[in-house]
Amino acid sequence: MAVLAMTQEAEAQAGASSRKTDLFGLALLAAIILVMTAWIGGLVWGAMAFLTWLVS
Repeated sequence: MAVLAMTQEAEAQAGASSRKTDLFGLALLAAIILVMTAWIGGLVWGAMAFLTWLVS
């Protein structure tokens, strides 16, 4: 009976840890997406500014 209780406790802890890891991974992915969007936006803005300068 003690082994069963310890197993259930270990599973509960592993589940909570897994959720924390998933949330951390999701937050990291969101941060990467935001940075990459800003980077691509900056490149597009720079290209448009350069082409506007080149044409004028």
